[in-house]
This record gives sequence, structure tokens and C-alpha cells, in this order.
Amino acid sequence: MNKQYDVTIGIPVYQAEASLRATMESALAQTFVSIEYLLLDDCGTDHSLDILKELQATHPRGGDIRIVSQPHNMGVSQARNRIIDEARGQFLYFMDSDDIIEPFTISLLMEHQRRTDADVVFGSYEKIELYNDNAVTEGMVYPKTDLPGEDQLAAFAYRKYGGIQALANNYLIRLQMLRDAGLHFINTNFWEDMAFTFEMVTYARRAVLLPDITYHYLCRLGSLSNYQERTSIGKDEILRNVATVDYMKRQSERLKGKPYLPNRYYIVLMTYFYIICNILKNKEKITPSFSNGEMAAWLRHPATLGEILRFREGRGKNLFFYLLGLLPSGVAIGIVKLLGRSRGLI
Repeated sequence: MNKQYDVTIGIPVYQAEASLRATMESALAQTFVSIEYLLLDDCGTDHSLDILKELQATHPRGGDIRIVSQPHNMGVSQARNRIIDEARGQFLYFMDSDDIIEPFTISLLMEHQRRTDADVVFGSYEKIELYNDNAVTEGMVYPKTDLPGEDQLAAFAYRKYGGIQALANNYLIRLQMLRDAGLHFINTNFWEDMAFTFEMVTYARRAVLLPDITYHYLCRLGSLSNYQERTSIGKDEILRNVATVDYMKRQSERLKGKPYLPNRYYIVLMTYFYIICNILKNKEKITPSFSNGEMAAWLRHPATLGEILRFREGRGKNLFFYLLGLLPSGVAIGIVKLLGRSRGLI
């Protein structure tokens, strides 16, 4: 009979031998007892699997380490989806194989889950961006917040751009909620975390956000989250980012009538705005180039004018994007350029 756990820590593993041991040591050092360590081997060619098997054989918690291998390399989204399907814990916590968590992380999150019966408990995190020999550190620190009702987490997440993390890591989530919703990661390696988290928040009945730093997230130079230090950027890479935002726009249709929908629309359209600003800023690096028509098409609002005029909140900012999407493409992108320059984005 399969052993059951309170929590599964799920970690996709691919070409991670340089960082994997430190990541695993932080995960295995948790003060919380009932944890399954589910390692999803995505068929890399380095010694990651050897490290995991060694820990499985020698670590005091090695019996709680379970290694599941893909039939072939399938990417991070499919790895996480298999973790959702395979996990034996009541709650799931994702980590990446080059990040670190504090020893108290799971204990703290589970303490607040048990106190409130929350579907989701978020910790705050530290992000370390590495540029050549420089490291830039910033944090995503939440106010201590209890969101006890349906739609409250989504309303919090969408209240402003950047109001919720774009990562799928560092929150404890009720596994049955994911399975009941049929929620999985879309099959891409570009912003799949953001798409998953932005959908997940619409299903939670109760959530808690904590100001404690429980996770240390490493973002390397040349990663898909950073264009500014790159010397060459492929158009196809940006189009895959756009495809993820397109997915979020389409998924908004199922949320018609929700009070937070106007703010979600705005966040989706602002994400296109920031992508366009990055394209304009880095146009000499991008090959092949984007036309004004391609970029302006992203700005078309998914709601009708009548729907926007009936919004109880966010009417003005959504109306701006609706009108922007009606303008000739050259004019629309010219306005984006002016706004981007005024914000220091271009």
C-alpha cells in the first residue's frame, strides 16, 4: 500500500547536477515530518539522477524520496503535470532544482493551513538575479493576509499589476482542488508558471499570504524572464511568451460575471504592453523583426464596448485599451512607445 503524506514537495529535475544537492539538502532539512519528496527525472544527460539515488540510499529521509522518470525529455510543464498526477500528499509544494527553501518553510505553511483550512498558503520569497559577476536581490513580500471567501484570492491577485507572484513555487496548495479543477500547466517553457498561478487563484475558496521569506529563487542571466542583458533574441522566443498571454486572455471567458474580471483583463493587456515595450527597446537584437500590425493585434480587448461600460470597477483603464485596439497599428504602437518612454521602459 502506498504511503500517504501531508505534503508532497515536487521538484522537476533536468541537467541540474550543479545545484541539485544544495536544493535537496534544503528540502530534506525541513522540520515538518510528513513530507514526500517527489523528484521528476526529465531524462537529462548529467549526473542528477545519480545524486538523487545516492540521497535516496544514504539520507535519513531517503525512504521518503520517490524518483519518477519521464519516458523521454518532455519539458518542465509536463514534468510538473506528472507531479500533480503522481503526488501522494494532501498538499503540494513545487520547487525548482536550483532554488533553496528555509528549514521552517513547510512547517510554517502547514501551521497556517491547519489554522484556517485554506486551500492555498503563500510564503514570501527572495529573488536573486545574476548578471555576469553582479547579483541583484529583490523580494516579493506579501502583507499578512487572510482571504476567507470565494473569489477573494483572485480579487487580491488581480487588484494591481504584479499583485501576485508569477511563480508556481513557494505556495502550498490543496492537491484535491487542483485535481477537481483539472488544472495543469500549459505545454510551454515560457511563462507557464504565470499562466498556472493566474488560473489557480480563481479556484481557491480560502487563502493565506504570509510575509515570511520562505524561498530563495535564482534567476540566471539569459533566462527567459530577462531580455535586457541579452545580445541576441529570437522572435520565436517572444512569440512563445505571447502565446502564454493569449491563453490567459482566452481563459478569461470562463470568468464572465466575476467581480475581478475587469482587473484580470487589464493585467493581461498590460502584459502585452510590457512585451511590446521590451520589443521596442530591444528591436536591434530581435530577429526577424516585428511589424506594428503584429504587435497592435495583441492590444485588442476581448470584451465588447457594452461589457466594458457595465464594469463596476476598472472601467476607465479597460476602455483605454479598448480604444487603443481600434486605432491604426502605427498610431497604437506610437502611443505605446510614448507611454513606455514616460515610464522609463524604453
